[in-house]
Amino acid sequence: MVSRERRMVFVTVGTTCFDALVKAVDSEEVKEALLNKGYTDLLIQMGRGTYMPSKVSGNSSLQVDYFTFSPSIADYIRDASLVISHAGSGSIFETLRLGKPLIVVVNEDLMDNHQSELAKELADRKHLFCARPQTLQKTVETMDLNNLLPYVPGDAKQVVTLVNKFLGFPVD
Repeated sequence: MVSRERRMVFVTVGTTCFDALVKAVDSEEVKEALLNKGYTDLLIQMGRGTYMPSKVSGNSSLQVDYFTFSPSIADYIRDASLVISHAGSGSIFETLRLGKPLIVVVNEDLMDNHQSELAKELADRKHLFCARPQTLQKTVETMDLNNLLPYVPGDAKQVVTLVNKFLGFPVD
């Protein structure tokens, strides 16, 4: 029997309730799309949500599990081959810093959704893919990870120097 390489998709909603995202990744269509892309495992961090995903994956062999919270999700992100995340800046930048491919799913139910602006800007710069719960399947099916560019954090040294000069502090 040939065992294939484990390729995990980690889904995170952070500390929020984003049942629409959990329902989307729990759909047979998204699970099938992930399986067709070669992913073997799906781990969902569901936060404060009330929707309970199914650990059974229809006709596919995708292994599914879920949990509510963890003190740190960094290890899950590190182990993932793909991360699907809500649009929280902490989750986005932690995933990008670790160099993992990322699909950000925007929660359109939030008022004054500045997070969607961040996600769309980073998608325009080709650091991640951006989706809505209802477009997640299509995003998974059409994504080409080779089109993503690494995210390189900016250097804040010049800003710090300017602020220090303005405040009268010594400049190194």
